[in-house]
Amino acid sequence: MRPLTPAARWCLIVLGVTVCYFAAAQIGIQWAIVRDQISPLWPAAGVALAVPMLLGPRYWPGIFLGALLTNIALGPSLGTVLVISAGNTIGPMLAYAVMRRLGFRTGLDRLPDAVLLVVAGAIGGTAVSAALGTGVLILDGALGPGDFWATALVWWTGDAMGVLTITPLLLLAPRFRLPKQVSLRRWGEAVALALFGLGTSIIASTTTSKLFLVFPVLVWAALRFRQAGALLCSLCVCTFTIFGAIHGLGSYGSYELAARMLHVQAYDATVGLTALVLSTIVLQRDRATAEIADAWRQITEMVDLISARQSLRSAMTQREDAEAQAAFSSRKRSR
Repeated sequence: MRPLTPAARWCLIVLGVTVCYFAAAQIGIQWAIVRDQISPLWPAAGVALAVPMLLGPRYWPGIFLGALLTNIALGPSLGTVLVISAGNTIGPMLAYAVMRRLGFRTGLDRLPDAVLLVVAGAIGGTAVSAALGTGVLILDGALGPGDFWATALVWWTGDAMGVLTITPLLLLAPRFRLPKQVSLRRWGEAVALALFGLGTSIIASTTTSKLFLVFPVLVWAALRFRQAGALLCSLCVCTFTIFGAIHGLGSYGSYELAARMLHVQAYDATVGLTALVLSTIVLQRDRATAEIADAWRQITEMVDLISARQSLRSAMTQREDAEAQAAFSSRKRSR
């Protein structure tokens, strides 16, 4: 079988990115609360930011085509759809450029990387897409001028939550390995964490006074299951919180749409930031502990080697002294 040419490989990857973006967008559309098009949870934004990080920026057409296929059936006009699709592409590409300029590493094994993902990725780049998309909808007449802030906040919240919950998981995916020889106790702890995470997420999404319950679970997940566990718990919490906000559950029902989205954005950003930063700190601690252990092993081996050399040198010296003493005694007797 002949290998693919670079052009064919590029087209195949772009097609794959298009399909992934479109599939993630269809999930987000199920949550849409403005024009059946703007959702407070938009997983496709997380896919869009992960693409240049994992594959490279030259595959951006896949993001644009995925956004175009998603929005072309929603309207309102072809020109508006093109601008929205361009905004959905420009936002994550700008965020990627800034993060790369500032030294971002996709391993998420340093605290500055986690902060950059939140500030530049989940807040900065998504604001560009939200402002551009909402502005063109108003210019096209699909929205009234008075709807700008409420719509932009929903759009921004959705994209930010998509980046905060989906992008880290995609960045960790290449390093995922199936666990081997996992003890029954470990599986039991994982099941217990999943049940506690699900339960506290449901309680927090319906009862404002119980919002704090999710944070001990996030700490548990970060300490015991590192980034994968903490980020999955964060995704669960954010999903249920947005579900509660959409349906006006708990205290969210007493706010207007814009204020509701601000509360959701603040809370979910706090949850996502806590999960990401804490798990990254734990990962840094583990790496520092491993480096110290490795350094101690090397020092111990070096000390043992030096001791062995000194012992060998001492033995050789003693042997030479004994031989010299024997030779002296032999010469003395011969006289």
